[in-house]
Amino acid sequence: MASELYNTIDALSREKGIDPQIVVSAVEDAIVVATRKYYKTQENLRAQLDKDTGKIRAFAIRTVVETPEQVEDPLLQITLEDARKVDPSLEVGGELQIPKETEGILGRIAAQLAKQVIFQKVREAERDTVYNEYIGRVGEIVNATVKRIEGPDVIFDLGKAESRMPRKEQSRLESFAIGERVRVIIARVEKAAKGPAVVVSRAAPELVQHLFQTEVPEIYDGTVVIRAIAREAGERTKIAVMSKDKDVDAVGACVGMKGMRVQSIIRELRGEKIDIIEYHEDAVTFAEKALQPAKVSRVTIVDSADKHLEVVVDDSQLSLAIGKKGQNVRLAAKLLGWKIDIKSEEEKRQEVEQQMSALVTPTTTPLESVTGLGEGLIEKLGAAGITSVEALADMTPEQLEAIEGIGPKTVEKISLAVNNYFSGLEGGEIAAEGEAVTPAAEGQEAASEDVAAATDEVVASSDETRTDEAELAGAEGVPLTEEASPEAASSEEK
Repeated sequence: MASELYNTIDALSREKGIDPQIVVSAVEDAIVVATRKYYKTQENLRAQLDKDTGKIRAFAIRTVVETPEQVEDPLLQITLEDARKVDPSLEVGGELQIPKETEGILGRIAAQLAKQVIFQKVREAERDTVYNEYIGRVGEIVNATVKRIEGPDVIFDLGKAESRMPRKEQSRLESFAIGERVRVIIARVEKAAKGPAVVVSRAAPELVQHLFQTEVPEIYDGTVVIRAIAREAGERTKIAVMSKDKDVDAVGACVGMKGMRVQSIIRELRGEKIDIIEYHEDAVTFAEKALQPAKVSRVTIVDSADKHLEVVVDDSQLSLAIGKKGQNVRLAAKLLGWKIDIKSEEEKRQEVEQQMSALVTPTTTPLESVTGLGEGLIEKLGAAGITSVEALADMTPEQLEAIEGIGPKTVEKISLAVNNYFSGLEGGEIAAEGEAVTPAAEGQEAASEDVAAATDEVVASSDETRTDEAELAGAEGVPLTEEASPEAASSEEK
């Protein structure tokens, strides 16, 4: 029959969930420590608990050697001759146990020391038990009860151990009351100095996955597969699903009739938004789906090796595609596993224009290349900041007349010279292409006609009102004056 001490040890072992032999070893080690402290000896001591009587005996252990010359430490070794005086059955290499008296000599201090050793050993065994219990259950969903709240952390009771949920593993939409039962994910098990800390989470994407497996039978039996989940706890979750049966709609199965299935999960997550997206192997199509509710104009793969996409949306859809604080595009990028750049149509157009302008190298031709412009005129134009033929050709007659020292006749001279210069360039290009060239006389006559026409256009554009009045005056043959022009127009109408 087991002693009362052993029965107490057995009950303690069941309560802590540890092996009774671990507690027995702790008690024996505690007696060894107390005995060594009492006798103040460096002998190799060993204690033994008698299961039936409950008595604990202590022994000094000495190793048996053959000759006295082999004895290095008399407290640890003994010769074969001396050992056989105590136990005739001993051989070389065996151990001689010399009893140490413990009853009635181990006082209160020794008992207190033994108690501390026992508690320490039991705690270590309990830590190992908890660690071995939960290290293989990381990622599993369990039911837990809120035990207490310590600052930002929530402490849960898992049954065999306590767990901790730090602030970053919580959803901002949730608050907990003492005694409340919630479902949590075992995130990790940390082996710290104070013992193993089981960290649980309500922010992990695995929680949403487990909830869908519970609520959607098609996911539980494998007909619908969850391919990817991206979550920002308390804000929004995007989940990509795919059906293995062509007759089963993956998104419809997850939503349920009138949204009952997904609404049940949303209630469990305290109102967190959930986007259910159909999975596609094609990254372009998948990206269009992942950026919902925004409508995508086009998707381009920038670099397939680096997994980089460029998405162009309408100007009105840009803010919706990016989402609040970039949340929509951030979750879409997590879901795809690709980097996503979002641009509006206007931004893309400007980018293309910049690329095109960078490809076209602007040419500048000095004014000295234009025959017909004197040195004095070139100096006046240079003082006004006009140093190239191209800049001069872009100017209007009004802008030229605004330059000091340039009047209408000079403007006509400039227009004629510039037109002659460009006409000569065009003639050179035609000749370079090998086409037929007109005789010199005909070429000059044609060039003169072009120059005259171009000059008329420049003068006409300089003052639209003056041109209109000149045409009316020319039609009637009336001199152009402020009083005559209206009368001429009036007589023409009659």
